[in-house]
Amino acid sequence: MHHRSAASPPPRPYALRTASLVAAILGAFSVLLLIAVAVRWHPLLTVDGGISRTTHRWAVHYRDVTHVFRVLTDWVWDPLTMRLVCAAAAVWLVWRRAAWWTALWLAVTCALAAVVQQSVKAVVGRPRPVWPDPVDSAHYAAFPSGHAMTATVVCGLLLWLLHRLGAGRVLWRTAVAAALVSVVGVGVTRVWLGVHWPSDVVGGWLFGALTAALAVVVYEWPRPGRTELPGHRPG
Repeated sequence: MHHRSAASPPPRPYALRTASLVAAILGAFSVLLLIAVAVRWHPLLTVDGGISRTTHRWAVHYRDVTHVFRVLTDWVWDPLTMRLVCAAAAVWLVWRRAAWWTALWLAVTCALAAVVQQSVKAVVGRPRPVWPDPVDSAHYAAFPSGHAMTATVVCGLLLWLLHRLGAGRVLWRTAVAAALVSVVGVGVTRVWLGVHWPSDVVGGWLFGALTAALAVVVYEWPRPGRTELPGHRPG
């Protein structure tokens, strides 16, 4: 597909409005959860504790499953792996002669997600679960889960790019399935391994989705001189 540029690309007001609405909703839920965690809301802590104690017992008992989950969380769904996938997508965009701005936008969004993640961790300072017989360990504060947030940001952005590129039905369905398995799977592994509370994972999903939605708002915002994605079909 040949490179196509446009001084004034077709406006996408529907996409911009949708992304803005989604970002507003996600922002509200993210703030509510952040407050609940920061003030140590008792019902939330009760649910977190109950789920975590149950999954830890399973992790200790089912060692083979725990080993598989450690491999998945440390190698397949690790934040570094996810960021490398994002970097590969950015390189592909440049190689296909897409807009440098799109590749830069993708890389910067992933970098900012890491900054946001670590900043929230530092501000909230939530301790991770502590077990007498741990099956894994992790560093830094607990909320939000960096694994869950990074997977959500990367998968969300790549799905959006595929949609903009007009991916075929088979490719689209395969990508959606892989993204869902990755985002949900990494959250499950973090709780199973006892290094995060369930609300840490939910927080990672929310903050990750919020970051991706805000990035789409920035991308869809009208601006002159934008180079269109190759194969883009105006929506």
